Amino acid sequence: MTNSDSIRDLLTGLPVFASGTPPFDPGGAPDDPLDLFRSWFAGAVEAGVPEPHAMVVATADGRGAPSARVLIMKDLSSRGWWFATTTTSRKGRELAQNPGTALVFHWKEQGRQVRVQGVAEYAGTGASAEDFRRRPLESRVAGLHGRQSEPLQELGEIDRIADASRERLVQEPDLAPDDWGLYVVVPHEVEFWQGDPDRRHTRLRYERTGPGDAWTRGLLWP
Repeated sequence: MTNSDSIRDLLTGLPVFASGTPPFDPGGAPDDPLDLFRSWFAGAVEAGVPEPHAMVVATADGRGAPSARVLIMKDLSSRGWWFATTTTSRKGRELAQNPGTALVFHWKEQGRQVRVQGVAEYAGTGASAEDFRRRPLESRVAGLHGRQSEPLQELGEIDRIADASRERLVQEPDLAPDDWGLYVVVPHEVEFWQGDPDRRHTRLRYERTGPGDAWTRGLLWP
């Protein structure tokens, strides 16, 4: 790599955790990682972290080739973390082949990450249709065409399809496409990562063998 190809000079000296980090005592953490997530999430909201519900969703196909993208968390329940997508999209197809899924939340203003590993379970046609109908109109317009991840010839085609989808949804407000999928990631491992300006990061990992089993937890070297 030549100097003209490198961005090392730009990277050197960039500030890390410039706004400081909140305290975290892992000894006082709850037994259930979902309770700790709720606490951290509420703290991010209260601190004004932009889009704290944005999360990286990583999937893999049947051969193990990974892909990742940022989605919006739709809910958190006792089962796990919820998101939605079309079942015909790349991630939908990969989930059908390999339900193993990883999530990452990154709240950089607080120097915090939450990493989740688990299995994505399809919520079923009824719950998926209900999720679709609850969405704002423009969200339903974007989800109706069912062409996510397919090749696009030119940008104007998006507007034409969106206009047709909007008109159809106005006429059929209870419409829900067959390929809309609601998923819940049922976790078997959850890690809470609290950054430190001196790189003495705190990592607390929860693990369990299967759904319904008790969680065990322990610290990890940063």
